[in-house]
Amino acid sequence: PIPLGERLCFVRPGPEACVGRGTEMTAGAAVHQPNPTPDERLSRRPHDEASDDADLTPIGGWLDEAPAWLMSAALHLLVLILATLLAFGAGDDSRLELTAVFSDDLGEQDLVESDELADSLDMQLDEAVLESESATPTTTPVITPTLLQPTPLGETASQVEVNTALSASLTGRDPSMREALLKAYGGTEETEAAVIEGLKWLERKQQANGSWSLVGPYLGPGRTENRNAATAMALLAFQGAGKLPDGTDKLSRPVRDGWDWLSQQQNSDGAFLSAGAQDHQFYTHALCTIALCELLAMTGDDQWRPAAQRAIDYLVETQAEEGGWRYRPNDGSDLSVTGWVMMALKSGSMARLHVPSSTFDRINDFLDSVSTRDGSRYKYVEYEVYNPESMPTMTSVGLLCRQYLGWPRSDDRLHQGVEHILRNPPEWGRRRTNVYYWYYATQVCKHMGNPMWSEWNGVMRELLPKHQEKKGRERGSWPPDGDRWGFEGGRLYQTCLSLYILEVYYRHLPIYQQGAVTQLR
Repeated sequence: PIPLGERLCFVRPGPEACVGRGTEMTAGAAVHQPNPTPDERLSRRPHDEASDDADLTPIGGWLDEAPAWLMSAALHLLVLILATLLAFGAGDDSRLELTAVFSDDLGEQDLVESDELADSLDMQLDEAVLESESATPTTTPVITPTLLQPTPLGETASQVEVNTALSASLTGRDPSMREALLKAYGGTEETEAAVIEGLKWLERKQQANGSWSLVGPYLGPGRTENRNAATAMALLAFQGAGKLPDGTDKLSRPVRDGWDWLSQQQNSDGAFLSAGAQDHQFYTHALCTIALCELLAMTGDDQWRPAAQRAIDYLVETQAEEGGWRYRPNDGSDLSVTGWVMMALKSGSMARLHVPSSTFDRINDFLDSVSTRDGSRYKYVEYEVYNPESMPTMTSVGLLCRQYLGWPRSDDRLHQGVEHILRNPPEWGRRRTNVYYWYYATQVCKHMGNPMWSEWNGVMRELLPKHQEKKGRERGSWPPDGDRWGFEGGRLYQTCLSLYILEVYYRHLPIYQQGAVTQLR
């Protein structure tokens, strides 16, 4: 066997050289002994030459005695040799080098989570996993813990790096990557089983026309109806798990039917506005825009591009003077609505739609106006009096926006804000359950990496599966009772946000990477 990494070199024969008797083979090359020089031939002893000649049959006699089939074979062999020499250039003494790399049998890989992985979760995608643009995709990911090392804490990330990472942000949902990312970032069999059960509940609750409803029929309905928002939220849950309209599995059908309905709800100006409550309008449009931009980015199907660009354009045109959005076009700004719109605009960037940089600059200005403690914490609106109770929720929204707008991971304001989040960990109970807060905080901690991520995830991945409905007609959903906003959105809202949280391991790739992951299949 040739040692790993050895170069296996084949020396092409020159016009006066051949590899014949006396050839020596080594691990690195086939080396021929040159023909003797004229002086060497003269120095050979007569009896040596006589001995050699005694063993040879005169060529003429050999030809006379050879059968016809042997002559034909010899002639064809000679033609083949000549053709080969002409093709490779017999006079070229360049070296043809082959690099031999050997490994164990690469069958189906068992991505078993080690104890060390479960304890530390010290993993992050390395840009070296797959950098070649010409590599041919395979159906089985070749991913091991050594390929998922974390980027050291403190590395800076420019806005260019953030935008580059965004272009690959949704690739973790691909089946060829999802399992490896799930294990690498601390997901478990229980979290993934909860996702599947939640999607099955959504499938059962889909209306005959393809839409979903905030008010039921199910236990714990929302306060008001909003089919556009409900349908967008359900589609985001399916798409977060990699389910697309053109898929072949059972859970792709609800996505196809949902888009058949929702695509017809967009107005000529690009808006997805509902007939529901006035304060739902921009939440609704932002949710629909996120879902539509994700669909475009994941499928690459340009039939969705015009509608997605119109939805983005509507947000750009309705930005308020303060730099954010609230309930009516160009009128007021609050961080809750602006957070969802920010995610919609960044989803547009992921789908390579046109989003003016000035729009993001104005969002930054608005974030400055609602920040406290030098930008490490955030309020709901600029004129809000300090409210400690709301601070963790709005802080998580503000910090996620800052991450997507280019704050480097080493920024001390991010660390101070995350420390505040970690002092308010998830708890289940009346007025303590808050999936809206958990949804944003989970993403912030995931992007920051360890040790913040392992501390937050260690609680969240146990809490949500534990409180999922295990039996009855609402099996797979989460009850809205006790949640701070459950009375407003109801069971569908509660279930969809819980699913987004449990899909976090692969739903978006981490922002802070040394380079974009362009391929991992």
